[in-house]
Amino acid sequence: MKNWLRMLTVTAATVMALTACGAGEEEAPGTEEDPMTEETAPEEEEAVGAEDFTVGMVTDVGGIDDKSFNQSSWEGLVEFGQEFGLEEGTDYRYLQSSDIAEFEPNLRNLVREDVNLVWGIGYLMEDAIRTIAQQVEEAQLAIVDSVVTDEEGTPISNIANITFKEHEGSFLVGVAAGLQTEGNKVGFIGGVEGALIKKFENGFKAGVKAVNPDAEIIVQYAESFNNPDRGAQIANTMYSQGADIIYHAAGDTGNGLFTEAINRARNDENVWAIGVDRDQHEEGEYGDGQSVTLTSMVKRVDTAVYLVSERTMNGDFPGGEILEYGLDDEAVGIAPSTDNMSEEALQAVEKYKAQIQAGDISVPQSDEEYEEYLSSL
Repeated sequence: MKNWLRMLTVTAATVMALTACGAGEEEAPGTEEDPMTEETAPEEEEAVGAEDFTVGMVTDVGGIDDKSFNQSSWEGLVEFGQEFGLEEGTDYRYLQSSDIAEFEPNLRNLVREDVNLVWGIGYLMEDAIRTIAQQVEEAQLAIVDSVVTDEEGTPISNIANITFKEHEGSFLVGVAAGLQTEGNKVGFIGGVEGALIKKFENGFKAGVKAVNPDAEIIVQYAESFNNPDRGAQIANTMYSQGADIIYHAAGDTGNGLFTEAINRARNDENVWAIGVDRDQHEEGEYGDGQSVTLTSMVKRVDTAVYLVSERTMNGDFPGGEILEYGLDDEAVGIAPSTDNMSEEALQAVEKYKAQIQAGDISVPQSDEEYEEYLSSL
């Protein structure tokens, strides 16, 4: 276990925790035959012990091998399981969703099996996890990249909400792109447009403009996290328009960016891709170990999954809490693979990282905040 991971455990305990007043006063309709629709008063939490603890994960449509968000989440669960001697497939496992309609049934299946902690990976699961949490109060659920609230806007007491400061890490890869673009034009490919992916977009654009105010930034959304062909098409258009560096926050769709960049690099075009969520240097490899991956914005979903699973096993399930991880926790930032980054870019990244941590730079998350940020430059 990395030293900073232990530091993150302490940090997580001090971030904002909002406790819900309950999942609703009225009983959900139910029958004796279907325990999913019966409400039971939550019992006092107890440490389960590794020998009896079970944990399950439901992926979003990107799948477990998306080389990005879902894969990182599963890697965290695998590390947790192996650390505590759990058996894969029995004590810890995942259910893969190929469509949004499968989210709720998959979550239900794990809850019905009395799995101690059930993970929903991705903000798209918000409605499904809310429904189940309000029906089965004794269930312990966790969601990544969303804060699930009740009708009054209060976080629900049996859901742990895991969020990240993606805009901070995206700012840093934006700095790298702004300094290393040769054509003064870069691109951003988003998956499904919404508040979460807007954090990636606006943080990236702010970083580019911080070091290169004259750079042009092309933005396009694929409206899918699971369409590599669409990602390749968008990348092809952007590169054809003169962009030489493209950052993606699009899950499996973003794998199409690497395909297009590699094809162009093999034809001696000088183009780069910036990965997301995990170090995607390998996704950009071609030829003699060369890679079109300039850098990646790592987001330690794996660490968050590990830590919350461990807390729950130890009787400290953070239900109703909002845990937010950022630069201070080393939970977002630049990937370890930096061979393709210039020394100037590396030094600038460290400089701006320090300024963000010191509070000298407020990285924008929304379009409105980005416009305010531009006016301050």
